[in-house]
Amino acid sequence: MPITTLDLAKALIARPSVTPDDCGCQEFIREQLAPLGFRFETVIRNGVTNLWARRGDAGPLVCLAGHTDVVPTGPREKWDSDPFVPTIRDGKLYGRGAADMKGSLAAFVTAVREFVGAHPNHPGS
Repeated sequence: MPITTLDLAKALIARPSVTPDDCGCQEFIREQLAPLGFRFETVIRNGVTNLWARRGDAGPLVCLAGHTDVVPTGPREKWDSDPFVPTIRDGKLYGRGAADMKGSLAAFVTAVREFVGAHPNHPGS
């Protein structure tokens, strides 16, 4: 059974990927997308590592863009919980990057997985 969107988000939040250290977020995303037939390119710009993932070569093209890095947390004592320990309170997910952008990346992975599962021979990329 595939990992859930919530568990994908938690796994990304648990990695303290403060710029420029990715802390394995991009490798984790690779591991999720590789079984779906994606190929990958690593691009380094200004000391920051970027991951490009692509499946297919034709159009139409769908592009999902995001980032795995987060800004520093600031004083930890101002947090209600450890920013790199994903926490659910009152039905909401808290942790560094939950809203910007790790939760969205988890949703991207789930959406792509569902789309490829439903349309394994789609003509686009």
